[in-house]
Amino acid sequence: MNFFDRLHDRIVTADSVVSVGLDPDPKRIPEHLQEYDLPRWAFNRRIIDATHEHAAVYKPNAAFYEDPDGWAALEETIAYAHGKGVPVLLDAKRADIGNTTRQYAQALERADAITVNPYMGLDSLQPFLDDEEAGVFVLCRTSNPGGADLQDLELETGERVYERVAGLADLWNANDNVGLVVGATKPEELESLREQVPDLPFLVPGVGAQGGDAEAAVEFGLANGVGLVNSSRGIIFAGEDAGENFAAVAGEAAKRLKDRLNRYRE
Repeated sequence: MNFFDRLHDRIVTADSVVSVGLDPDPKRIPEHLQEYDLPRWAFNRRIIDATHEHAAVYKPNAAFYEDPDGWAALEETIAYAHGKGVPVLLDAKRADIGNTTRQYAQALERADAITVNPYMGLDSLQPFLDDEEAGVFVLCRTSNPGGADLQDLELETGERVYERVAGLADLWNANDNVGLVVGATKPEELESLREQVPDLPFLVPGVGAQGGDAEAAVEFGLANGVGLVNSSRGIIFAGEDAGENFAAVAGEAAKRLKDRLNRYRE
């Protein structure tokens, strides 16, 4: 089974399209966990215990793990999530050429899927795309304001750069393992991209702390019932002021988001 088949089964099992972003900012980890050898792992384990019933996937962002203790915490986190039956999407936004990108692609030996940056073209993504069992989410229309600096530029063909990326991703989907990252902060673009590429699942960030459109994220983010709507800070730091009860509050936040999104699922 490829990633999207496995993701479909997980969505059905959990009755959820929620992606829980595991971004354990060391400055925001509760004080009582700082005494552990790997505070980020201690934090993530408690978040996973509290949220796994509501998570279709966990999405750790590599930026929070790029040091020796961080990589150790990430390995423990991935293994623990798998033990709970939840796949892991590594938000790494990687791509390069030659041996460099082949090294980056080795991350898929642990994670189930990865985000990639299409700026350098097909050869920079080929090692990821060649892994038939992995999911590859191509950055397309991101939710940050600065995304418009490049993504909104109009080409000689009359299409926007992000529309060209979507078209290319559709061509690159020979192994049925490609999805797109499309932010929830521009629902009209979500809709137009769904019309352009009806069969590609979307990873939709921006619904949590960034205030994106939850209804549009579900209506246009899913392809044949498969897709993901991510919240990171809005879940994992929902209990930031709750002391040792932080994880329970995170679990409640994950359930609320699941229930909110499920109102719009068919």
